[in-house]
Amino acid sequence: MKILKRILLFIFILVLAFTGYVWYANRNVKNMTFRQKILKTVYPAFMWISKKTGKRSQVFSNNEKQPITSFYALYSVLNNGDTFHFETLKGKKVLLVNTASNCGFTNQYDDLQTLYENNKERLVVLGFPANDFKNQESGTDAEIAKFCKQNFGVSFPLMQKSIVIPIAHQNPVYQWLTDSTKNGWNNKPPSWNFSKYLINENGVLVDYFGPAVSPTDEALLNAIKL
Repeated sequence: MKILKRILLFIFILVLAFTGYVWYANRNVKNMTFRQKILKTVYPAFMWISKKTGKRSQVFSNNEKQPITSFYALYSVLNNGDTFHFETLKGKKVLLVNTASNCGFTNQYDDLQTLYENNKERLVVLGFPANDFKNQESGTDAEIAKFCKQNFGVSFPLMQKSIVIPIAHQNPVYQWLTDSTKNGWNNKPPSWNFSKYLINENGVLVDYFGPAVSPTDEALLNAIKL
């Protein structure tokens, strides 16, 4: 009985300490649920485990197969309702990422923003919020924009929430990204939130990076060659 009490006391202290650490680590964040704060706190460990296990860390590359349908013929609708024409992206590399606010990978917003800020002349990051995986992006477009701005300082273009996996009403941009008869070679859909597709300066899809590949990962940076 004494051993059980000690175990319960230890668990209680451990939970209390972790709760205190979560609060301290997120004392400056805004508009975050407790779940989001926990995910943000454990993100480094989550990424380390994902990398070690190889889970969702796939990388696929293209040997310069040209798209059948031009990437620059595409367009999308921004979070504020404006139309974003991809023809304005000619001459720049583009990293397209399906995002979510309640995912273990959500803290990648920080690295994506840094990547964007440091390379605006050569690289554009496009975020596509989606609720396709375990209901991890249930907010409205306004709520998503507020969350991203307040907690991660996101200034790269965010699109309206849409469907990115190959089911009915899939976003046309993701129809292109996941259909080899359009992009020239790739049929790989996003495996989870924060999957990444890289387009080169000529509108060619050149790489797919799984969610566990950080925006600061050497493989991704080498592909972008920044």
